[in-house]
Amino acid sequence: MSGFWTVVLRDIRLAGRLGGGPLVGLCFFIIVVTMVPFGVGADLPLLARIGPGILWVAVLLATLLSLDRLFQADYEDGSLDLFLMSPLPAELLVLAKCLAHWLTNTVPLIIAMPAVAFLVNLDGDLLLPLVVSLLVGSPALSLIGALGAALTIGVRRGGLVLSLIVLPLYVPALIFGAAAGTGDLAATPMLFLGAFSLAALALTPFAAAAALRISLS
Repeated sequence: MSGFWTVVLRDIRLAGRLGGGPLVGLCFFIIVVTMVPFGVGADLPLLARIGPGILWVAVLLATLLSLDRLFQADYEDGSLDLFLMSPLPAELLVLAKCLAHWLTNTVPLIIAMPAVAFLVNLDGDLLLPLVVSLLVGSPALSLIGALGAALTIGVRRGGLVLSLIVLPLYVPALIFGAAAGTGDLAATPMLFLGAFSLAALALTPFAAAAALRISLS
């Protein structure tokens, strides 16, 4: 496991050097949430009703923004080949990169959630379920994104292809996450959201590792 944590810490240190990383995602998230009320108008009850869905969509898009850098930099400088030849299993390498991506790109969005929730007139009682739903469901976004990033590594206009691959797979997380953000912590949508994240944790590292081997072969 020492190699696993070495990769995690390395990617966390490098995150801010690759095109702005977490700061770009956070700024994009805030801009999206800020622009929605201008489009919807001054209908506060409507904003409160769709607020959890808006915030989930904003987190999803901000996460998608950084997925193309998950393996691309290591692919371009040859580090990815060295990682795959190291004793660290490729599945653990994928997990390490997903964990670092989640910590550097998604966790800052969750931390900023209380500061931007008022923009969509979100009720204070719904803030905790929304944050918990993001903590439970957002890891699946990084895990599924890793599969898309592995499939499109080295592909021209890979960012567009990556979006086409992962966006349909994000739909269950978005549906259950938006529903879980409006109800009880033990409600059915929250349980389904947790099951979806566990399924992603169990399946995507193996699929992404296989995709990396095929892409680099």
